[in-house]
Amino acid sequence: MTDRVYNVLFLCTGNSARSILAEGILQKEGAARFNAYSAGSMPKGAVNPFALRVLAALDYPSEGFRSKSWDEFAAPGSPEMDFIFTVCDDAAGEACPVWIGHPMTAHWGIEDPSNVEGSDIEKERAFSTAARFLKNRIMAFVNLPHASIDKMALEHHLKAIGQIEGASSKKTDAA
Repeated sequence: MTDRVYNVLFLCTGNSARSILAEGILQKEGAARFNAYSAGSMPKGAVNPFALRVLAALDYPSEGFRSKSWDEFAAPGSPEMDFIFTVCDDAAGEACPVWIGHPMTAHWGIEDPSNVEGSDIEKERAFSTAARFLKNRIMAFVNLPHASIDKMALEHHLKAIGQIEGASSKKTDAA
């Protein structure tokens, strides 16, 4: 058994909804084994309040989040990432920074709950659905035998996780 703690970065264009949900879920589900981070290519500057409301309702961390640029994680002195997952199709198709340490990447696309229009109940339902899809992926990820699996098999598993129920309609191999 290894005591290694892995750094995981979730990327989305705006870093206000899906990547925040994923960060919060992994903070709790991967505690002591994973450090969770999130960022965006074009951060909106504010976290969607429905993301925080759903995290709190599901008993996940819901405080201290901020919408930030992925440039923070490509800068000298930033944590070296072991895994980077894009959770929106737009971010998966963008030219990402060069990441220190060449982390493993995969696309785990989820439809954007912040695009849902309607009542607050409908919006919250969309965020709850996105959180459920992300939790399913994250639980599959944290339960992989990271210390004993070879790189090729791990890459295969990471891509397969991205196809679990709730995958966005656009398919891409980019991350």
